[in-house]
Amino acid sequence: MNNDIAEGKWKQMIGKAKTAWGELTDDELTKAEGRAEKLTGLIQERYGKTRDEAAREVRRFFDAHRRDF
Repeated sequence: MNNDIAEGKWKQMIGKAKTAWGELTDDELTKAEGRAEKLTGLIQERYGKTRDEAAREVRRFFDAHRRDF
C-alpha cells in the first residue's frame, strides 16, 4: 500500500491532519507533503511516541481518509 498522498490532495487534507495532530504546525504539515515517513517522524518527535506508534497513527489516518484522495 502506498501511504503517500499526491501534493495537491495533501494541501486539501492539511485541515484534517491538523485536527488529528493539533500540535503540528501548518508549516510542518505543508513540509510533510503527504509523505508517510515525514509525517511519522513529525508525530514521533512532537508527541514523544515510538516510531511504531506514530506509523500506526499515520496508517489509520490515511486509511480513514483514503476516499478523500
